Amino acid sequence: MQDALTLTALGGIGLVRPGDDLALLLATAIERAGERLRDRDVLVIAQKIVSKAEGRYVDLASVAPSARAAALARESDKDPRLVELILEESRRVLRQSPGVLVVEHRLGYVMANAGIDRSNVDPAAGEEPVLLLPRDPEASAEALRARLAAHFVCSPAVIVADSFGRAWRRGTVGIALAAAGLPALLDLRGRPDLYGRALRVSETGFADEIAAAASLLMGQADEARPAILVRGLDWSEAPNPAHTLIRPEAEDLFR
Repeated sequence: MQDALTLTALGGIGLVRPGDDLALLLATAIERAGERLRDRDVLVIAQKIVSKAEGRYVDLASVAPSARAAALARESDKDPRLVELILEESRRVLRQSPGVLVVEHRLGYVMANAGIDRSNVDPAAGEEPVLLLPRDPEASAEALRARLAAHFVCSPAVIVADSFGRAWRRGTVGIALAAAGLPALLDLRGRPDLYGRALRVSETGFADEIAAAASLLMGQADEARPAILVRGLDWSEAPNPAHTLIRPEAEDLFR
């Protein structure tokens, strides 16, 4: 267990555009900050810059809504073209109310509006651009981790983070959409408590906790801090990906 952590916001990354070499931008930002990645450093990266580099823009002006999208749009008071994209990015709609659709994303996340966003989206990307989640966030995280590991000759970890709402709680928090090089989920079952009793149900969302801490520096508006270097963590468990954090439907009391 670590006694102290440092979190450092990396500046100077600038506006990321489709086709940009994100690994190079991140490595340059780390070096500009006078740092080099070390073993067990964790780089937390905002989902939006991954999506932007991968060109995950869609222009709403090009979207033709289906009859189902139009009906859902009336019920949820949303743009039917946006609803069409939400449906295309989702396995199914779980809940709906004015202003929001809660869906099971094609990657398994239960989230609002399939993660499609208009905030901090480059207006030059189309007439009415919106941004989708990365096509495969786990693959994106691993590719960035491998590039940064080769550049700095070390074994870092990478988390792709996004902001999520939570059942029973107001407000969004940072969570891990993807994780590479660390155990996203820590299984503490069988470990003793202070009195020697074995823990029976305890699991820790390790990657989510790191993402939440990093989001305090990232911000949600015009802060322009899309990458946070987290140093001082340690773990002994083997890496597992962020999709292990998704609760199976059979255990999900909120779905």
